[in-house]
Amino acid sequence: MSVSHRVGSDHQLARLLQIGIVLEEVVEARAHHHYQSLADESALDPEIEALLSDAAEESADHRDRLEALIADLDAESIPFEDIEALVEAQYAQTKPEDFDGVLYDQLCNEETAYKFYDDLVTAIEESEARFSVDRTRLVETLRAIREEEAEGVEDVTNVMETRE
Repeated sequence: MSVSHRVGSDHQLARLLQIGIVLEEVVEARAHHHYQSLADESALDPEIEALLSDAAEESADHRDRLEALIADLDAESIPFEDIEALVEAQYAQTKPEDFDGVLYDQLCNEETAYKFYDDLVTAIEESEARFSVDRTRLVETLRAIREEEAEGVEDVTNVMETRE
């Protein structure tokens, strides 16, 4: 399933929203894992800690909003614990070794999420399909999430610039 095509049915829309939930869960799990790994460090950077904590809270909020849309479509969501375990398994091989690595990883997560929501909004806008969820509410929710992801990219970039 890709957002490069028009969204033509409730079923396709539900699957794309579930992909968004997985994406949010991955971002949340990685931010949480990064936060926990930094807790072992003696020289914690409060700015990075705050950034990762905010990212985890934002991802949880996005997940809730996406799940509410899926609930209106009467489709099931993917349990967070399943995704977290998959991220954990993959994460052992990709752990950032320093604060800069954590920031680059977080920047990549924010940019990926922004691109996903941008493509999804475009796919829905180009679709003439009728959905069982209110289209205005759907697009407004996704645009708001996309905007928050753009702000996340800016926040990470600002932290990176102050560290140079």
